[in-house]
Amino acid sequence: MEEQYKHELTPAQQQISEHIRAILDLLGEDAQREGLFKTPKRVARAMTFMTQGYEQDPVAILNSAKFNEDYRQMVIVRDINFYSLCEHHMLPFYGKVHVAYIPNGQVTGLSKIARVVDSFSHRLQIQERMTKQIRECIQKALEPLGVMVVVEAQHMCMQMRGVQKQGSITTTSDFCGAFNQAKTREEFLQLIRGN
Repeated sequence: MEEQYKHELTPAQQQISEHIRAILDLLGEDAQREGLFKTPKRVARAMTFMTQGYEQDPVAILNSAKFNEDYRQMVIVRDINFYSLCEHHMLPFYGKVHVAYIPNGQVTGLSKIARVVDSFSHRLQIQERMTKQIRECIQKALEPLGVMVVVEAQHMCMQMRGVQKQGSITTTSDFCGAFNQAKTREEFLQLIRGN
């Protein structure tokens, strides 16, 4: 049974699985007991899935659905749910991303914005860097008149351990171009808040 279990994993997943089994042993658990026997395999597959963004090219995602369009008003995709793993403790942080850009002759498929968020969030991350990466990616691929990204997240490293503050929200933003004007930023913020 153990031999069949090993062959179901990629070589990288097999190594992760072996390390997880060793961690369980170091924690004083019996990694061979029924409830934990397949845990290393499950964790290896989960970690591979939650970090699949390393294998993706977010600029290529946007470029795969780029269209010429003479539209120069704000395009907003709001409430994009995401989850990520904090690179400091490898605990989840999760929340919503709001993205706006002002096209300069080219637009992209709306679902591609959400895919870019997934690509950057499916890596070991910090919220500040992820916010900037999303903004930079959209700027590079579409060369719009401006881009703004706002991320609102809860961090389990603050809730499960450390200060143990439940329900606290961390908000980050990054912007460029037309969004350097306070009036444009305020319009975006009002629209994502529904005011």
